[in-house]
Amino acid sequence: MSAFETLNFAVDDGVATITLSRPESRNAINSTMREELGALVRQIQLDQSIRAVVLTGAGETFCAGGDLLGMEGVDSRIMRQRLMAAHTYLTELMNLDRPVIAAVDGTAYGAGFSLALAADIVVVSNRARFCMAFMRVGLLPDYGAMYTLPRVVGLQRAKELIYSAREISAEEALNLGIALEIHTPEDVLQRATTLAHAMKHLSPTAFGFTKHTLNQSYESSLATMLGLEAAAQSMAIATPECTEAIARFSAKQPPAYKWPENATFSNQKTE
Repeated sequence: MSAFETLNFAVDDGVATITLSRPESRNAINSTMREELGALVRQIQLDQSIRAVVLTGAGETFCAGGDLLGMEGVDSRIMRQRLMAAHTYLTELMNLDRPVIAAVDGTAYGAGFSLALAADIVVVSNRARFCMAFMRVGLLPDYGAMYTLPRVVGLQRAKELIYSAREISAEEALNLGIALEIHTPEDVLQRATTLAHAMKHLSPTAFGFTKHTLNQSYESSLATMLGLEAAAQSMAIATPECTEAIARFSAKQPPAYKWPENATFSNQKTE
């Protein structure tokens, strides 16, 4: 189910899979891909039958970053227009009220690294490689990386990764908190899909408010966060999912939602 030039898009039982698909250029982001990602994120926003999203890349690469060949002759005005358009859909993706899971196999360079950081969860293959490569070509991090990366690894480490433009392995990405788990190349997409199918059963209201509140936690005071918690909890308590869960607990029945054993979060390392 895909009508896109640079993306493959499919929905299976409530889980959408977006595959960056420009394998001839290692899935580098060009103007067409930017436009198609924006349209697709907005399409998913409007489709409440989609309960979780998996983001991955075709072939043995997640995303090589921005298409440098497409940047030749680009002036400041055009660059700003491109980034403003990209930042619109990145904001929508990061604020999407459904789980977004990135499955990273191979390289995630530049804007590809930034795009992975926009996901809620990142699982990687043992051949995954990350690099904030921007300064190698006289540019600075974009696609939200200067917001997301320090929040994941801390400010000093973010500066080091950006200034050095060095490549980091899957193992280091795991240790820095960039990746949640490491799997074989054959298993990483299936793992992300398994997580997505588990998380689609979460209460939409509870998950949406939780994600929204967590996303504000770094900019908010304790008082603000407590206020957000109280407001969100007062709405979650009135949802059918919560009512059913409390009734099942009272009747000593197993919960309707349970994280499956084969989809338990763990810092799993694959040699």
